[in-house]
Amino acid sequence: MREAKPNKMKEFFSWVLTIALAIAAAWLINNFVLFKMVVDGPCMESTLYTGEEMYGIRIAYLFSGPERGDIVTFWAPDLEDVVYVKRIIGLPGETVEIRDGVVYIDGTALEEPYKQTKMVGTLGPYEVPEDSYFMLGDNRDHSHDSVDWKNTYVKREDIISKILFRYLPDFYWFPDVNYEE
Repeated sequence: MREAKPNKMKEFFSWVLTIALAIAAAWLINNFVLFKMVVDGPCMESTLYTGEEMYGIRIAYLFSGPERGDIVTFWAPDLEDVVYVKRIIGLPGETVEIRDGVVYIDGTALEEPYKQTKMVGTLGPYEVPEDSYFMLGDNRDHSHDSVDWKNTYVKREDIISKILFRYLPDFYWFPDVNYEE
């Protein structure tokens, strides 16, 4: 019995199909599943630092809503085509107030173990509208966030991703922690 000769054209198209499927899968993952972010600025210091690179997951809120303490990427409320990374502090329907640097949610002080320095000042109260969120950076005195923006709140539709892990300068998986009071 003779061995069949390999069909070079068939093998060539097999390789082309494999490469095309790999490119299509990478494009789908990059545009619909993951979001790459590079930190630019000190607003999240103690948690994230300038130059660090990380990925967020775009489908994190497909079946549940954002939660307090989540670190998210979103379209800046006052700027076009600018993406910010901040922490969700106030949820829809809540009242956020900052008194002597302490954040209060509906009158109860918020435990914030991620924050290194105490914020200066008294601000608010802020009534968070439905389908919107109140965002603050972890480095409060060096963060441009909800207390500064003309459009104070981030709409749910403007949240791009929930930060999942940092891969540069070293790998760190962000734990799914709930910072409820």
